[in-house]
Amino acid sequence: MSTRTVAAGATGPRFTSRAADRGRVTFVRVLHAEWIKLRSLRSTFWVLVTAVFLVISLGLLVCVGTVSRWPDMSAGERARFSAPNASLTGLYLAQLAIGVLGVLVVSGEYATGSIRATMAAVPHRLPVLWAKTAVFGAVTFVLMLGTCLVAFLSGQAVLAKEHIDVSLGDPGVPRVVVGVAVYLALTGVLAIGIGAIVRHAAGGIAIVFGLLLVLPEVVRALPSDWQDRITKYLPSEAGQALSRWHPGEGALSPAAGITVFVLYAAVTLAVAAVLLRKRDA
Repeated sequence: MSTRTVAAGATGPRFTSRAADRGRVTFVRVLHAEWIKLRSLRSTFWVLVTAVFLVISLGLLVCVGTVSRWPDMSAGERARFSAPNASLTGLYLAQLAIGVLGVLVVSGEYATGSIRATMAAVPHRLPVLWAKTAVFGAVTFVLMLGTCLVAFLSGQAVLAKEHIDVSLGDPGVPRVVVGVAVYLALTGVLAIGIGAIVRHAAGGIAIVFGLLLVLPEVVRALPSDWQDRITKYLPSEAGQALSRWHPGEGALSPAAGITVFVLYAAVTLAVAAVLLRKRDA
């Protein structure tokens, strides 16, 4: 056997192994691919910018309005006032922006047909869903945590004019600030699950809006005793329990509320995972 043949036989398997490693599908690579897809979407930038703007601007607007009305507010209104929640009022509109983007992250691939290439590259399918969830949830949480901190500090600076501001170190305040970011991130996770189930942008967005906005209004039309039993378990009501400085009477505790909301998101993702394995791409 020639020296060249021996060398080729010795190095051939090693080169084959390296090539196989480069082509192997790992969860880290799927995560990286989903990160590239998320940041390359034009809608990602604009929707996230909108969410940031809503959280900060609406909080400032509420705080400015509160300061202007404070001398004329009744004792009851002053007692019910929550300084940290006032500066973070923008979460009510930001949740809709995050929900829309969460649906689009999944439904956009089905609309363009690129989901076929994704599933061909990751034939086991489920890692794609987990990667989309992890990437979008992490990006949303990190961005919203910074946004909530800016909104809180800006709002308290306005409220300080009437000496009704609070400090970030006051009891319960850090939970409120972090809780808003957690709620918005979980809203995005819930929206991804809905998008994976419906696979259609308009239908998925309608369901997200229905769960977060319409369903609470429907429950308010029920008899009062039914309202008290049902309202606290609604997705938005339960999820926002973590972000309330002083939970109302009969409401779920912060820990119980966020647990219920996590269960909503988990069940939605579980259904999406089952359908993803059963249906064609």
